[in-house]
Amino acid sequence: MKYTPLPSALYIKNRQRFMKRMVPNSIAIFHANPVFPENGDATYAYKANSNVVWLSGVVQEKTMVILYPDNTDEKAREVLVVQRPNEMLEKWNGHLLRKDEATAISGIENVQFVDNIDAQLQVWMHNADTVYLSTNENDRLNGENPRTDLLFVHDFMARYPLHRYERAARLMKELRAIKSKEEIEVVKTAVDITAKAFDRVLKFVEPGVMEYEIEAEITHEFLRNRATRHAYGCIIASGDRARVLHYVDNNQECLDGELLLMDFGAEYGNYAADLSRTIPVNGRFTPRQREVYNACLNVHRFCASILKPGINYADYMEEVNKEMEKQLVKIGLISKADIKNGGREEPAFRKYFYHGIGHHLGLDVHDLGTRNEPVKEGMLFTIEPGIYIEEEGMGIRIENNYWLTKSGNTDLFKGIPITVDEIEAAMKR
Repeated sequence: MKYTPLPSALYIKNRQRFMKRMVPNSIAIFHANPVFPENGDATYAYKANSNVVWLSGVVQEKTMVILYPDNTDEKAREVLVVQRPNEMLEKWNGHLLRKDEATAISGIENVQFVDNIDAQLQVWMHNADTVYLSTNENDRLNGENPRTDLLFVHDFMARYPLHRYERAARLMKELRAIKSKEEIEVVKTAVDITAKAFDRVLKFVEPGVMEYEIEAEITHEFLRNRATRHAYGCIIASGDRARVLHYVDNNQECLDGELLLMDFGAEYGNYAADLSRTIPVNGRFTPRQREVYNACLNVHRFCASILKPGINYADYMEEVNKEMEKQLVKIGLISKADIKNGGREEPAFRKYFYHGIGHHLGLDVHDLGTRNEPVKEGMLFTIEPGIYIEEEGMGIRIENNYWLTKSGNTDLFKGIPITVDEIEAAMKR
């Protein structure tokens, strides 16, 4: 890992939160993601299972976290399972954690190797009544692909068919949605690195630069500040390409007079930042670009003013959509008659704003959390309104990250350029 090790207290606290929600005499087993093959004998860069990371901080393959708070063996109430160090394997792939190193990261004293855990697990299973198993239940999961997380579940349930089974994902969705102060400190580091990269590109962008050169500047700033990687595919979209929400080709020239939409975020300590900004390639907004940008910014600020604990997310979306309609009328893209004729099934604003207003953020860029219940203190959201105009070849999106506090929210990106004047001044500098 490139990042500075995080305090084990973060993971100790997370495990305590989960175990408090477990039913009596139950055991929870969390299994790491496998290494996925690419082509030939190559593999994709390893991405650890977010639940395993949330509970232990360990990002090594073949890791398991086993929680059994009612275990009669007090030393086995928290168990971390890791791969046994292998001299030849380490010559090829690098260092594997020793037991003391795994304890230092996770705060778990009982560390076992994966090749000798079965016998101990069998004893614990024979004593336990209920088993929590972990699966990926993110609402946005692509269900077309084979589910590797289900292989362990199927095999385990076949081995122990008479236990009661519970979905760990149900608890994780509630727990991970509420970010602790310790987690937010890590997110703030990812945010700070992302802000540095934005400052860098504000000084770099000019007519004639290639989109991939901007991506390279961002990547450079991420790595030199110990970010692990981009938290998601970096979007650098100039001109009409900005209307493609997940444009990642980043292979075209940025032209004089165009707007440049950038959507990127650093991953630090396995937590994600998520920033979107739209800037003029030549450093100056045209009057029309300024008008549309300010309309989008007005929606962003409206969102921030009402996103508070207690508001139902569906109601929040409805209020935001009304504000977007108001702004689109103001800049001449739709009329009040269009709004009336569109109705609820095909609202007029959807021609120019065709995605959600934001999402939960955390270990995953689209993190676990509800979208149909009142939001709660401690949740971390993105706010990212956009206006996309095909007939003008223009796309604008403005995104910051907001942590919900007792009475409102905190903008983690507060202070970096967001207004037209701030952006122009920073690019002039």
